[in-house]
Amino acid sequence: MPQIFRIGPYIVYFWSNENKPLEPIHVHIAEGRASKNATKIWITNSGKALLCNNASQIPQKELRNLIRVIEANSAAIINQWYTYFGEIRYFC
Repeated sequence: MPQIFRIGPYIVYFWSNENKPLEPIHVHIAEGRASKNATKIWITNSGKALLCNNASQIPQKELRNLIRVIEANSAAIINQWYTYFGEIRYFC
């Protein structure tokens, strides 16, 4: 799984098998190591981050902070997504 960055004990990453057709741009967040059942955050075409699910059960205060960091780095995340997957679709 391509790790984008680490925030404290959490890793933010792409799942390498994102289906065909490719899902809209998003990241996964898990504590410690990548997991298929991780929290999923959509990134919109304006760079906002929207919670899809909190499967990792990250506490709300920490989740809000993680979402802020993802939004602040959305341009870099979008660039890495395109470099890795070769195309971009947005949730909204």
